[in-house]
Amino acid sequence: MKIVQSSGKRKRAVARAVVTEGKGRVRVNRKPLVLVEPEMAKLKMMEPIYIAGDIASSYDINIKVYGGGIMGQADACRMAIAQGLVEISGDMELKDRYMEYDRSMLKGDTRRTEQHKPNKSSQGARAKRQKSYR
Repeated sequence: MKIVQSSGKRKRAVARAVVTEGKGRVRVNRKPLVLVEPEMAKLKMMEPIYIAGDIASSYDINIKVYGGGIMGQADACRMAIAQGLVEISGDMELKDRYMEYDRSMLKGDTRRTEQHKPNKSSQGARAKRQKSYR
């Protein structure tokens, strides 16, 4: 029995997927993917499965995801699923389909939020105090 581990990151979210041969079941934090809320996050996580088609129906995927926000976690899961399916199936055509659809399914997006600067607790990363001369 073949087992592949893959991971995906987006902002602060980290997803770790274990892909094994099975019946096409997908679980996120021990919960079936169809029960994941909100709907937009679920649809985002299902994209690589829809694109893979029949290939995905012969593998079980268990994902553990933590950190970040809801959509960051969804993107991290999406990346972990896509990478795992490409690695376990060894199908280069599937890899090309993922890259053509959206490059961030296989390659990470390195953008992060800028750190807030010292002594400016309530303001943003670059915000300055306004000056009034009169």
